Amino acid sequence: MSGSNSTLNMGTTQMAEQVLEQVINAGASGDLIIDEGEALSLKARDGELEEYKVSSSRIFGLRVIKDGHIGTAYSEAVDADALNSMVGQALDNARFVKVEPHENILPSSDHLKTDDELLCPQELVSVEQKIQMTLEIEGRLAAKDKVKNVPYNGVQDITSQRHIFSSAGLNAATRSRMCAAYAYALVEDGENNAMQGASQVSRHFHGLNASSVIDRTYEKCIGLLDGKPVPSKHYDVIFDKDCQVSVFGVFAMMFSGKAAKDGINPMREKTGSVIADSRLSIYDQPLNVDGFGYHLFDAEGTATKKSGLIVEGCLQTLIHNSATASYFDTETTGHASRGPRSTLGVSLHQVEIAKGSEDQTTLHSGEYLELTDLSGLHSGANAISGDFSFGASGYLCRDGERIQAVRGITVAGNFYEMLNKISMIGDQQHWDEGRSALMPGIRFADVAISG
Repeated sequence: MSGSNSTLNMGTTQMAEQVLEQVINAGASGDLIIDEGEALSLKARDGELEEYKVSSSRIFGLRVIKDGHIGTAYSEAVDADALNSMVGQALDNARFVKVEPHENILPSSDHLKTDDELLCPQELVSVEQKIQMTLEIEGRLAAKDKVKNVPYNGVQDITSQRHIFSSAGLNAATRSRMCAAYAYALVEDGENNAMQGASQVSRHFHGLNASSVIDRTYEKCIGLLDGKPVPSKHYDVIFDKDCQVSVFGVFAMMFSGKAAKDGINPMREKTGSVIADSRLSIYDQPLNVDGFGYHLFDAEGTATKKSGLIVEGCLQTLIHNSATASYFDTETTGHASRGPRSTLGVSLHQVEIAKGSEDQTTLHSGEYLELTDLSGLHSGANAISGDFSFGASGYLCRDGERIQAVRGITVAGNFYEMLNKISMIGDQQHWDEGRSALMPGIRFADVAISG
């Protein structure tokens, strides 16, 4: 670690200690999240650089607990007056909140730190190289046949850092880097048009490939340009790797201990029960460093571990922070979530679905719909009932071959019922474009499609 970073971290630690000392002197306990970030964002338009944006941020988020009352406050200023005011505001806010007997500061004095060389690698790369890639993506895409414009595109280099301190002595730190390239192109051919996009992420800028983003974006656009509806009936459906992650993400509340505590999780009473096809196993795997959902610890500083959510169709556990765990008389699963401006919640880190036994030829045998684009996903889904209805595009396929582009259809059903209508699970796992989840292809049977 460089000397400048050491100085910065020493200053951060001293400020945190001063804040928490005031909390303790007020007869309270507390924890402090400090989020810092630096970002370079580049965008191109008509062959020229449209945006060159450099930003940085640092925000302190304090949670205090006094006599069972929880108060929060935050500050984007780091001078003594601002931090003193933040402490006073959090203590004042706690006075007006009802007692929450299950929320406490964990008695942890752990010191946790992620590997900077692994998660936040440094490399010799100039801003000019990043600008060149941005212009290349927009320019080469715009020059392709039938492309009208490339309205959304860019290259980003983002470094983020989180530090968590508590009045019990917790000191947890993580730092990570993400480089990204993306593009969305609009193609037109007569009255037909389509806009699709692709992205790529890496911890190194040199891990990005402009040609890959360009080619995948163009292939998606041209592939769907002549799409049309298919007859309304029930089809076997395979979501592509990004859509599948999105669909499972919309219904992730089914695993939430907080939603169960609030009485809105339909799986609240089903722990230990079979809720899905016996071939389906879903895990939260926060310690896989190949993904960008890697977390060594959660927002309370609890060390994370692999958690079996559904194993062979049986719901194993809900995810908990310390408060929901206390409410259900169990242990935290290391899934606390909290931002500097927010209150304590729960969230998954990095979902992994175990691979199945079907090879790719078998998985893609016969007739099925491959869905590659979903619209109105969040507005068309009810996580409590499991019902969904949203627009979709993709391809009618037969034996692994795309035989017709499909647009203007609606896919509808019930997600929780779909978990029991799995026809096949592929034997190969794939990361989504954002490397947030690792899943095999899943073929769902008997899905209602309206053309």
